[in-house]
Amino acid sequence: MKLKLRILLFVFISCQTVFGQNKHKELEDYFSALAKNQQFNGNVLVVENGKPVYENSYGYSDFAAKSLNTINTLFPIASLTKTITATAILQLAQSGKLKITDPAVKYLPEFPYPTITIKHLLSHTSGLPPYNVYFDSTRKQQPNRVFTNADFLNGLVANKKPLLYQPCEKGNYDNTNFIVLALVLEKISGMKYGDYINKYILKPVGMNHTSLLFMKQYAQLKNKRFAFPHLYPHFYSDSMVKANEVPYIINYWSAYNFTGFGDYISTIHDLLKYDEAYYNGSLLSEQVLNEAFTLVKLNNGNNNPGNFGLGWEIEQDTTLGKTVYHSGAATGLSCVLLRNISKHQTVIVFDNTHYNAHEIAFNTLKILNWVQVPYPKKSIAKIYAKVLLNSGANAAKDSLNALKKDSLHYFLSEDEMNSLGYDFMGGSNNPNPFHFPEEHKYMEAVETLKLNMELFPDSWNVYDSYGEALLIVGRKDEAIKMYKKSIDLNPKNEGGKNVLDQLLK
Repeated sequence: MKLKLRILLFVFISCQTVFGQNKHKELEDYFSALAKNQQFNGNVLVVENGKPVYENSYGYSDFAAKSLNTINTLFPIASLTKTITATAILQLAQSGKLKITDPAVKYLPEFPYPTITIKHLLSHTSGLPPYNVYFDSTRKQQPNRVFTNADFLNGLVANKKPLLYQPCEKGNYDNTNFIVLALVLEKISGMKYGDYINKYILKPVGMNHTSLLFMKQYAQLKNKRFAFPHLYPHFYSDSMVKANEVPYIINYWSAYNFTGFGDYISTIHDLLKYDEAYYNGSLLSEQVLNEAFTLVKLNNGNNNPGNFGLGWEIEQDTTLGKTVYHSGAATGLSCVLLRNISKHQTVIVFDNTHYNAHEIAFNTLKILNWVQVPYPKKSIAKIYAKVLLNSGANAAKDSLNALKKDSLHYFLSEDEMNSLGYDFMGGSNNPNPFHFPEEHKYMEAVETLKLNMELFPDSWNVYDSYGEALLIVGRKDEAIKMYKKSIDLNPKNEGGKNVLDQLLK
């Protein structure tokens, strides 16, 4: 009997080893394909039961300097910072220094919205509008002024705006909520925001490589370990630029220096320490965590649109287990910390070229749990754009039709083709919101959006977009036909109706 048990134990251990190796290979294949197709540039760490299953670095932290990403590269974590702020607030609640049902005005008497509670702020159900609406008018008058948290309450009082909705009637994700929470944290603790975070979260956890760094400081950084956010100036561009070299971005980052929602830089291993601290209870008690990881409902009992608990998003598909996460994004960067708390699985993804870290992380979680995911494919729209610019419309169309046949390695997206058309126009639907509007390529836009209409003839949007391009180049009669077709397919296309009404006057 003992011999049989030993054999069974050996077989079990062997199988576990093989499964682990297979997971590693599946993940390696997936990320290698993403990198090869220029759909991932950054770091990934996949952990199960506290042990790394897969980790790797891809691409450059600084494309111009050809500095490679490594496992020790420092990345901006953007809105992942919100989970740190939420942790601090929940620590105060755990110690009895506040209740999450307390109104914010209890701690910030000047705060002009007496019905908003700490819970509303943590769950993005407060109804507060974006912070810039309070400060843009002052910014125009004082273009060189830098706004900080010290200005925030005065700005709210001086330029009070109506709430978007009454607290917890709806939900909308907004950074403003966490600026208020940072102020509450400072008022109750008597410490500066960064000092509290450092003393009660970073140091106890051992996050020695995590620190505050405002976006406006990126340009001054000389640290070779820092992953600079990058972007393509256009969908069709061959080379990237640093986000902090685009004038519009520099001006925006320089004007607003608020704290609490997106201020930290970190590494994948520091975030793993943070993740483990949640599992071992060294930051918050199990009772508080259970509340944080419970969906906050609206007043009518419905889920809030962002599926937020207290500072964390709650995945509603529980097929793989209960999963909580938070993503972070800014121009030129994308990241996510994904935690399957049912199975003690963690996925951390950083990308400093703004590919979709959120989607990549959820696909990674599926692979970790033996769920098949779509194999990464190359974008036909990007290839089409380059052929169009270099060889003309006929060659580009021929190339697209040839690539369509190889669906194993290439994908064609209506949305990408539409975005490409607007990028050529330099229009408001440009996939890069910080485009260079002086670089108009109207004929290429017309060709692209016409082809998109031919490729997806059942879509109302392709006719609307093509109509817009035709108008720009003066082909009014054809544009009218396109708008009519769009409205026939979608009678609710109010924007198209308004344009058509103007054209028919």
